Amino acid sequence: MPIADIVAQNLCSLRAKRKLSQKAVAEKSKLSVSYISMLERGARTPPLETLEVLAKALGTKPLNLLQESAAKVSRKARR
Repeated sequence: MPIADIVAQNLCSLRAKRKLSQKAVAEKSKLSVSYISMLERGARTPPLETLEVLAKALGTKPLNLLQESAAKVSRKARR
Protein backbone atom coordinates (compact mmCIF):
# COMPACT_ATOMS: atom_id res chain seq x y z
CA MET A 1 0.00 0.00 0.00
CA PRO A 2 1.39 3.46 -0.87
CA ILE A 3 2.66 5.50 2.10
CA ALA A 4 0.22 8.33 1.29
CA ASP A 5 -2.67 5.89 1.72
CA ILE A 6 -1.29 4.58 5.01
CA VAL A 7 -0.86 8.11 6.37
CA ALA A 8 -4.33 9.04 5.13
CA GLN A 9 -5.99 6.08 6.87
CA ASN A 10 -4.06 6.57 10.10
CA LEU A 11 -4.62 10.32 10.22
CA CYS A 12 -8.35 9.95 9.65
CA SER A 13 -8.63 7.05 12.11
CA LEU A 14 -6.68 8.77 14.89
CA ARG A 15 -8.59 12.01 14.39
CA ALA A 16 -11.93 10.20 14.62
CA LYS A 17 -10.78 8.17 17.64
CA ARG A 18 -9.97 11.42 19.45
CA LYS A 19 -13.26 12.96 18.28
CA LEU A 20 -11.52 15.89 16.62
CA SER A 21 -12.71 17.70 13.53
CA GLN A 22 -10.38 18.48 10.65
CA LYS A 23 -10.63 22.10 11.77
CA ALA A 24 -9.50 21.22 15.30
CA VAL A 25 -6.49 19.27 13.99
CA ALA A 26 -5.69 22.13 11.61
CA GLU A 27 -5.74 24.64 14.46
CA LYS A 28 -3.62 22.45 16.76
CA SER A 29 -1.08 21.80 14.02
CA LYS A 30 -1.19 25.29 12.48
CA LEU A 31 -2.01 23.78 9.08
CA SER A 32 -4.96 24.55 6.85
CA VAL A 33 -8.17 22.54 6.91
CA SER A 34 -7.85 21.97 3.17
CA TYR A 35 -4.35 20.50 3.65
CA ILE A 36 -5.62 18.15 6.38
CA SER A 37 -8.39 17.11 4.01
CA MET A 38 -5.91 16.45 1.18
CA LEU A 39 -3.77 14.34 3.51
CA GLU A 40 -6.78 12.29 4.63
CA ARG A 41 -7.74 11.64 1.00
CA GLY A 42 -4.17 10.63 0.14
CA ALA A 43 -3.91 13.48 -2.34
CA ARG A 44 -0.73 14.75 -0.64
CA THR A 45 2.14 13.09 1.18
CA PRO A 46 3.42 15.19 4.07
CA PRO A 47 7.10 15.88 4.72
CA LEU A 48 8.57 14.42 7.92
CA GLU A 49 8.35 17.76 9.73
CA THR A 50 4.61 17.87 9.06
CA LEU A 51 4.20 14.29 10.29
CA GLU A 52 5.82 15.36 13.57
CA VAL A 53 3.47 18.34 13.89
CA LEU A 54 0.41 16.20 13.12
CA ALA A 55 1.49 13.50 15.56
CA LYS A 56 1.88 16.08 18.32
CA ALA A 57 -1.54 17.55 17.53
CA LEU A 58 -3.07 14.06 17.75
CA GLY A 59 -1.12 13.05 20.86
CA THR A 60 0.66 10.14 19.21
CA LYS A 61 4.08 9.19 17.88
CA PRO A 62 4.95 10.02 14.26
CA LEU A 63 5.60 6.33 13.63
CA ASN A 64 1.92 5.62 14.35
CA LEU A 65 1.01 7.68 11.29
CA LEU A 66 3.37 5.68 9.07
CA GLN A 67 2.69 2.08 10.07
CA GLU A 68 -0.10 -0.09 8.78
CA SER A 69 -2.22 -1.05 11.76
CA ALA A 70 -2.09 -4.62 12.99
CA ALA A 71 -5.84 -5.03 12.46
CA LYS A 72 -5.60 -4.03 8.81
CA VAL A 73 -2.60 -6.28 8.23
CA SER A 74 -4.33 -9.29 9.83
CA ARG A 75 -7.48 -8.72 7.75
CA LYS A 76 -5.38 -8.75 4.57
CA ALA A 77 -3.63 -11.95 5.68
CA ARG A 78 -6.99 -13.74 6.03
CA ARG A 79 -7.94 -13.06 2.41
